Amino acid sequence: MGLSLLLPLLLLLLLTTLQAGNSARCDPKMDFRMDQPEHLSAPKGGTVHINFTFYYCGALAKDPRVSIALRRTHFHGEVIYNSTRHFVHEDYKDRIILNLPEGQKSGFLQILNLREEDENMYFCRVQLKTQRFGLQSVQSILGTKLTIYLAPKTTTKGPTSTVTTTTGLSVLEGNRTSVSLPLSVEAVVKVALTIAVLKTVILGLTLYLRWKTSKGDPSKILRRSMRTLGFKAKLQSGSQLLITTLARHRRLRSQGVWKATKDCRETEPSAPVPSPPSQPCPQE
Repeated sequence: MGLSLLLPLLLLLLLTTLQAGNSARCDPKMDFRMDQPEHLSAPKGGTVHINFTFYYCGALAKDPRVSIALRRTHFHGEVIYNSTRHFVHEDYKDRIILNLPEGQKSGFLQILNLREEDENMYFCRVQLKTQRFGLQSVQSILGTKLTIYLAPKTTTKGPTSTVTTTTGLSVLEGNRTSVSLPLSVEAVVKVALTIAVLKTVILGLTLYLRWKTSKGDPSKILRRSMRTLGFKAKLQSGSQLLITTLARHRRLRSQGVWKATKDCRETEPSAPVPSPPSQPCPQE
């Protein structure tokens, strides 16, 4: 019985001694620290996360009152954010957000809508209360160098529609880009032959219809055919004379004038050639 009661007492004494030894070795100057990255870079207009992790020794008080602050430029620089006071500098109004889950030692400060003037040094600071050492605060010594760079221009893809031309160029109108789609030689030949056949058929039908409506008048057929082919200039004098002659010949022939004139010329007697007057012979 004596040994069974003595053993738990010895274990309790050993644990108490170990805890006292650990507390004696806890040095706030060495064990309290704040870690954060030395360098970060982000594009103009973008967002950056300044991650941090803080360390402390011992246990936190029932009300630890953890507070995070952020300074800029140098170690003793201007405070631009304080979570306890709900303070945000005018230069960062509505642009700084703290993310630190309750009971955790790691979190980050987020800066939104970055500007060129945000390029600076930033130092994170934590303040908390422990059971043994009371209220303590620690700040990063090196801080974080933030670099702002110009973001590359990006194009937003939208709905595109394709329009194909006869030259084989496909134009994408949605994002204002064009892609060349060259046609093969065989395709070009087929297209050219098809166009030539269509033009020939159309021209033949046009000439036939013009001939039917003009009742075979060659002058009208030729004149309208030339207008169909796209000749808008006046006819030359020689062509006009030829057309006029053909039309007149056709009218004379249809009226029988040409034949009658020819018959008259064949049957008309030739006029007698008058003989010179005779002179009287001289008398002896």
